[in-house]
Amino acid sequence: MQRKAYASFYKGELDKAERLCAGILEHWPDNFDALHMLGMLHFQRHRLAEALRCLAAALKANPGSPDAMSNLGLALHTAGHYDQAIASYRNALQLAPDHPEFLYNLGNTYLELGRFTDAVSSYQAALARKPDHAGALVNRGNALLRLNEPLEALSSYDAAQAVMPRHPQILTNRGHTLRRLDQPAKALADLEAALAAAPDFAEAHFEAAMAHLTLGDFDAGWKAYEWRWKTRTFARQRRSFPAPLWLGDAPVAGKTMLLHAEQGFGDTIQFIRYAPLLANLGASVICEVQAELQPLLSHLDGISVIAAGETLPVFDLHCPLLSLPLAFKTEVGSIPASIPYLAAPAARRDHWQTRLPQGRRAGFVWSGSSTHKNDANRSIPLARLARLFETPALHCVSLQTELRGPDRDVLGDLPSLVHLGDEIGDFADTAAIISLLDVVISVDTAVAHLAGALGKPVMILLPHAADFRWMRDRADTPWYPTARLLRQPAFGDWDSVIDRLRDELQSPAAIDDGALSD
Repeated sequence: MQRKAYASFYKGELDKAERLCAGILEHWPDNFDALHMLGMLHFQRHRLAEALRCLAAALKANPGSPDAMSNLGLALHTAGHYDQAIASYRNALQLAPDHPEFLYNLGNTYLELGRFTDAVSSYQAALARKPDHAGALVNRGNALLRLNEPLEALSSYDAAQAVMPRHPQILTNRGHTLRRLDQPAKALADLEAALAAAPDFAEAHFEAAMAHLTLGDFDAGWKAYEWRWKTRTFARQRRSFPAPLWLGDAPVAGKTMLLHAEQGFGDTIQFIRYAPLLANLGASVICEVQAELQPLLSHLDGISVIAAGETLPVFDLHCPLLSLPLAFKTEVGSIPASIPYLAAPAARRDHWQTRLPQGRRAGFVWSGSSTHKNDANRSIPLARLARLFETPALHCVSLQTELRGPDRDVLGDLPSLVHLGDEIGDFADTAAIISLLDVVISVDTAVAHLAGALGKPVMILLPHAADFRWMRDRADTPWYPTARLLRQPAFGDWDSVIDRLRDELQSPAAIDDGALSD
């Protein structure tokens, strides 16, 4: 009966295998093979509680089985019990130290926990035993990318591709990495190959959208961007409403339109510019935005702005904010850039006027959210900016609201930088302060967008492979006419950017004109 159970299991006849295992256990409750097989059968059928119970019972019957120990780790990992999974894999490796699959599975759990250095070590150990382990090659690349080592990640993907040519996931990972290396045209070649192999692969479409937009091909870019809702990252964020989705394909006059924020604060600030365009077409426009932005955006003329979580009124059509460029068929030359389209509340301006030093004033933001996926590249430690605050012609203020430990320590040694961030309550406060400054200097954060939307001169410090919206090889941006872009000339090179910025800040004309010399 046991041989029949194994045969059925490996043929995929799971119902039959389950019946045979149950029959064995009815007469022999501690049968290791039946318990182990039944545990893996439950695992395949996503019955995690039953799988864990059977695998634990199998190990009780035979504590010396490395396979059962590793399979228990798989089930624990899938159930989200990562620390227990690591312990189980380590126990399996004590029994079989050179088993590449156990090392690979251990690496996957480290990767899930964000322990990327440990993950790379596990994958390396697996590859030392089995150099053509495609999974270990791919996930080593994934971990290296999370460690901000894109060249090494690309090499790992190349090795995986040699094992599995034309695999759409590997090609997509390569494409993403090439974008991170500021090579969007080469990325597109990989992504087109991935889509030739798997035409409905959402991640490849989404990566292709980023590459097209970076290159200024808005027609292809915004169309492909709609695939975001089928990717793992965005699928769980997709909103479902009885009212139909509007993508520019129906008249809006006399209709009530809901626009809803979907990503970060900066995205909302950037794309809220489309709301007045819909109002001008005769729509009644409701914008659902993050609560932190609602006090500021509620001053948009003719637009009803509510905070996320509030009860939504009845509406006829809806559109996510980042689908509006597609709906309006936006091209580089037709970006709606009537600046300013936001304004600080007068009462907030009056409050902050008394808090600012007199004279020429510059505001600084040097880091974004520490949880942002590209934080390692877009944020700058405050210590590296210290020489900027020696400019005698400027009073420097900090608009930084998330202040990291090392930066707070450095801040205490910079008496010429007045820190206001701890007193800022929301974006209406930030807007009020910005409206009273001569210039804003910011890395790629929501404050950069806010300064641009307010029509304030803003110098945006960008990493070598900048976000798609800033495109490439230009010092200006059609999204914000008063903004100037200072780009890293090479991966990780902030020093040359800071040197150039220091020269610019010492020139009153650069601040007065809101322009940088080329």
